[in-house]
Amino acid sequence: MAILVVAEHDNTDLKDATHKTVTAAAAMGGDVDILVAGTGVKDVMAAAAKIDGVRAVLGVDHVSLTRQLAEAMEAVIVPLMSEYDAILAPDTTAHKNYMPRVAAKLDVMQISSITGVESADTFVRPIYAGNAMATVKSSDSKKVITVRTTAFNAAGEGGSASDKMLADPASPSTSEFVGEELTKSDRPELAAAKIVVSGGRGVGSSENFAIIESLADKLGAAVGASRAAVDAGYVPNDYQVGQTGKSVAPELYIAIGISGAIQHLAGMKDSKIIVAINKDEDAPIFQVADYGLVADLFIAVPELEAAL
Repeated sequence: MAILVVAEHDNTDLKDATHKTVTAAAAMGGDVDILVAGTGVKDVMAAAAKIDGVRAVLGVDHVSLTRQLAEAMEAVIVPLMSEYDAILAPDTTAHKNYMPRVAAKLDVMQISSITGVESADTFVRPIYAGNAMATVKSSDSKKVITVRTTAFNAAGEGGSASDKMLADPASPSTSEFVGEELTKSDRPELAAAKIVVSGGRGVGSSENFAIIESLADKLGAAVGASRAAVDAGYVPNDYQVGQTGKSVAPELYIAIGISGAIQHLAGMKDSKIIVAINKDEDAPIFQVADYGLVADLFIAVPELEAAL
């Protein structure tokens, strides 16, 4: 069995999600190769070659792949699939854009957001906003899979895979990337942070969110938020953790003023240690918390920060 993993990168650095996707691929058995598609990707390819268990790294360097648009990625991946039984990619925004197109071109069903691998054709994935887990078995000849990387450990780095540059995409894309607006922050990236401090509707206002950010800075943590806080305009939507936001699994997750709706739990329940601060002792967040403090956050959080 041969498996192709699509690397997560920014054309400069290889992201940790790639290592975790390799772990999922290795659990299926067989040979694992990595595809690095982008522009100026020599350094990314070199980093990918060091991942344990990788047989080969394939590189495609073309301007149309700078942002991994769906049409350009499909033009690269679909021809390669004659040599592979499965393709895996992290369940992140860029890959969720093109993987359904690849599945459609291959005429197979995509298996999305897997959290476990039972065999080469059987996988575990969340349904109903993570309230239940489904075990699915695929009879398709080609498996197209996105991986919820928070559920897997990162593969180590001790490999020495071969590398090979592939030809440019056969047909240029008719779509182009126009631009983006990014939130600049000195804090760690939310999806990859080891500590996350999140605030919810209970924080009360965007001005009050400063106490969440202050605690996060004290801990060297990323800042997250519930959908209720985002919808209320307290913080931008790139802070959102949950079913319709980002999935995180840090070493420590501190939920402050968050009731714990199922949509939020779906994005953070894999965290190693969960701490909840809420004045409502019946808040659902306490059902998943390892440590719970029933208290007024406006008193408890400054006291916690002072103690730190």
